[in-house]
Amino acid sequence: MKPIYLDYNATTPIAKEVADVMLPYLYDHFGNPSSSHQTGVQAKMAVEFARRQVAELIGAQPAEIIFTSGGTEANNHAIRGYCELHQNQGRHIITSAVEHPAVLEVCRDLERNGFELTVLDVDSYGRVNPLDLDAAIRADTILISIMHANNEVGTLQPIKELTAIAKSHGIVFHTDAAQSAGNIPVNVNDLGVDLLSIAGHKLYAPKGVGVLYIRDGILLKNLMYGAGHENGKRPGTENILEIVGLGKACAVAARDLSANQQHLISMREFLHDELVKALGVERLHVNGHPSQRLPNTLSLSVRGIESHQLLNRINDRVAISAGSACHADSVTISAVLKAMQVPDEWAQGTLRFSVGRETAPEEIRAAVSIIKSVILEN
Repeated sequence: MKPIYLDYNATTPIAKEVADVMLPYLYDHFGNPSSSHQTGVQAKMAVEFARRQVAELIGAQPAEIIFTSGGTEANNHAIRGYCELHQNQGRHIITSAVEHPAVLEVCRDLERNGFELTVLDVDSYGRVNPLDLDAAIRADTILISIMHANNEVGTLQPIKELTAIAKSHGIVFHTDAAQSAGNIPVNVNDLGVDLLSIAGHKLYAPKGVGVLYIRDGILLKNLMYGAGHENGKRPGTENILEIVGLGKACAVAARDLSANQQHLISMREFLHDELVKALGVERLHVNGHPSQRLPNTLSLSVRGIESHQLLNRINDRVAISAGSACHADSVTISAVLKAMQVPDEWAQGTLRFSVGRETAPEEIRAAVSIIKSVILEN
């Protein structure tokens, strides 16, 4: 039997509607969008239709959307592309301590190459204090990159407040929306962001495709050079098959957003309640903001266990993630939990559950039963 899957923040399956629209582009519609004949024109039309579908999900203009190989490339292009092109205006970058490595590591690499980096602390919920951002801004600050929603604990950042501060100083703002797009409303104009990254495989599209939103008027240095694909911003023949899939996934997410949110919240809360009944409330601690968090994410610390040991015993039956990693003679706590100052006795027992559109109550009951039996054996 397949494991019960409760790790949708790691990746999602391709939705059937998405796979269905992709199929013709796997076998029949294989043209190059740069070709002028009918087969190429057909491919070009498919790419542009998908671009409109993505733009509609996030309230952007189609011309502001470029397709990438995924969220990591989108983050790298946004941060490196902006900083390297505008370094004559300043070399100071601001980010947060809870960013995904696809943001934090590119900032660290720029720091090794002459840029200065400020990494903002977060509170116990994992949120950046807007006052801290305002205090960190300098005359030579050129870019701020703060994620929309955290991949480990689900906490939402106060992006509107943060972008208002950035705008008051004339600083460009990037957000990694890999976890939020498709799960909650994401509108680039409401948020006030200039650059935004999406990863297809987080919203029921294929792996290997993503999006970078670039507000009209924002200029970036290319990561790669070649022909003039993606309006000259990202050379390389377009991955039509997956772009079509991502477009459809965005359309489905926009269509079903409200219903999906309600289902995800219901399943997350049911999971939490079942775990409390199984293990006792005094043994559990929820990480992340109690209300300002993703509807599908439950980061739960269990006192008295080491999460990696639990996962080793259940990973053939239940798929979840841990908040710590085991090494030869030590346990490493995740950077996010450390930044939130979760005590080690709790952090080492942290489990990340993330439910999905297809998660059902019976799956949750079965998963909790397995987890309970293993924990109570210790």
